[in-house]
Amino acid sequence: MGGLAAGLGLTLPAVAHAVPVDPDGRTAPTGDAAVRAKGDPNFHPVKFRLPEPSGRKSLGTTSLHLIDDKRPDPTMPSGKRELMISLWYPSTLMDDKPLALYMPKRTATEVDDNWTGEYGLALPTGTFDFANTETHSRQNAPMQKMKHPVLLFSPGYQYSRFVNTALAEDLASRGYVVVAMDHTHETPTEFPGGRFLPGVPATQLPDPLFTRQYVETRVADARFVLDQLTQLAAGRNPAAEGTELPSGLGIGLDMRRVGMFGVGLGGYATADTMRADKRISTGLNLDGTLQDDRLKGPPAEVALKGLKQPLLLFGSDETQFVDPKKDHFDLSWATFWAVQKGGKLNLSLAGSKQKAFTDYQFVFDQVFREIYGDDPIITSVMTALVGKVEPEQSVRAQRRYIAAYFDTTLRRRPDQLLTQNSPEFPEVHVRW
Repeated sequence: MGGLAAGLGLTLPAVAHAVPVDPDGRTAPTGDAAVRAKGDPNFHPVKFRLPEPSGRKSLGTTSLHLIDDKRPDPTMPSGKRELMISLWYPSTLMDDKPLALYMPKRTATEVDDNWTGEYGLALPTGTFDFANTETHSRQNAPMQKMKHPVLLFSPGYQYSRFVNTALAEDLASRGYVVVAMDHTHETPTEFPGGRFLPGVPATQLPDPLFTRQYVETRVADARFVLDQLTQLAAGRNPAAEGTELPSGLGIGLDMRRVGMFGVGLGGYATADTMRADKRISTGLNLDGTLQDDRLKGPPAEVALKGLKQPLLLFGSDETQFVDPKKDHFDLSWATFWAVQKGGKLNLSLAGSKQKAFTDYQFVFDQVFREIYGDDPIITSVMTALVGKVEPEQSVRAQRRYIAAYFDTTLRRRPDQLLTQNSPEFPEVHVRW
């Protein structure tokens, strides 16, 4: 979330509460915009609405604290690497279980601060009410008593594991178990009891010198989580505190059918994890370059050698690998495409930026409209943040194609949607 600063110099009518600004600039908001952002008497936190899942299954969710005894970390109380993961899964219908909230409070405060602070969107602190927004999943509901394919998820650089909750819920409603990881010390991570680590500062842009380290850490995290899920499926409880688990949680994990996906750096980590661990039989990279320095390269080993498993490359307008003479050419994707033997598919979401592959595409839209009504300035700001793609249609398209891909590669249910462009989703371009 680095570089969230004023740059468009947009102005709103005098009744506006604050000025949302271009995240790609480098100058903090000043003058009237800063005053309105800090002192508006009509300010109130904005809850948002997650899109209804499109599948038929009821949803449960739970979080686990895991400790990796094989990796030392002197900064942690245990002296070992510690992680937090969340699972979204098909559940039995349990109306007595409360709906889970979008984020725990300390994480919600950190994420809000990143978007509304000195280098943020010139909105009042507390604008994004992540901590009180309800999801569609019941907290600790029993898992449905049947085996479900498992999907690991690695978030974008610096992003919380919760900012792709809508996609996780949709996949779970279709019969998958989605396991999202926070990568401690990089992404904001909140542990039981309120212990919190903020991760990499929001203003710190990705540094090629550290990207390799981040990717290697994420790969080790994913492989460790796979080990713990295997233990869970075998009837053991890997939770660090011995926390009571939802009924049937382990029984419902089909560890013979495992996939992985991620956004940005999480997509890069997905490909690298697949190269290192053949337990992951299919993967999906949402707009993540496969090289430590996106502009200068060189392509990573996974791009140079390809994979034995299928990998879907789903890109925004900021990633193309067809024409080196045009903007946003990614040599690592071109290199991977030329050598990949394990099955490949490329989808592009026209009009989008990378954040369109996260919940921010509808969060921003709802928050800005709550504050500014239908002011046309919202269109310019949304274009700067997530691109020109319409959020509701983007959510529909991503859900449909991602589910079709995992249904095809994990469940052996081929979907014709993946074979050609569809008039239902004209913004998605398919390339084999």
